[in-house]
Order: sequence, then C-alpha cells, then structure tokens
Amino acid sequence: MSVPGRVSSTPLGSIGSITITAKVFVGNLSFDTQSNELQSLFSEVGHVVEVFLPTDRATGRPRGFAFVEFDDDNAAADAVKKYDGYELRGRNLRVNAAEARPPRPNFSPGGGGGAPGGGGGFSRPKGSRRNVRSKKRSL
Repeated sequence: MSVPGRVSSTPLGSIGSITITAKVFVGNLSFDTQSNELQSLFSEVGHVVEVFLPTDRATGRPRGFAFVEFDDDNAAADAVKKYDGYELRGRNLRVNAAEARPPRPNFSPGGGGGAPGGGGGFSRPKGSRRNVRSKKRSL
C-alpha cells in the first residue's frame, strides 16, 4: 500500500544518505492542474502507480507541485529527461527525482524550552482564577 507524501522503497540510486526512488517531483504546476491530467501525461513514459497532488489546508486548492510514482526506475528517469522544462498550461514544468524527506525532529507539543512549538517561557500557578479572586476579597 502506498502512503501519499511518502517516498517508495524502490531505489533508483543513492546519493549519500538520500535514496532516490521511482517517484518524481513535478514543480511549477498551474493551480488548475488536475491529477488525472498528470496521470495521462506521465503515463506516456511508463506505468504510473500514484499521482499525489497536495492541497492547501486553508483554501483547498492545489499547492503548485505534485509527486508522480512509477512502478519502474527507468520510467522515472525517462520522465525527468522528457518532461523537465515541458510546457503545461503555459508553465514550464520542473521535474526531478524525488528525494527522501529528512526525519523530523522529535519534540512534544507544549514542551517549552527551546523546542519548536514549545511553551511560552513563563510559569503561572495552576488553578482557577476564582480562588485568586476570593483571596483578594477576604483581605
């Protein structure tokens, strides 16, 4: 089963610790481009396993890039050669071999300190504000 956004385990080659796979990155896409359009275009060089066209969370429209996964390493290499610079919907595509995503740093949400997404850096005692107000009234 293929997970969208993940690089397949079929290696095309290896550069250092980054493994290049039968998946290609397609950039500079028009926001009107549909996944079935990319499917039919890239199927000219080989069998397309999956087309992943990420969308923006806020607007729901495509983000301007896609990943196309082939079942064959040679088809991915041919796609890079044939479609890099290819004009689609008035835009020159940027096509290259997809690289494995680097591992994300481990951090706990609200962890504080220097960790990304951490706490605010100040300390406030836990408890309800009602207790604080009642103490002020009793004075």
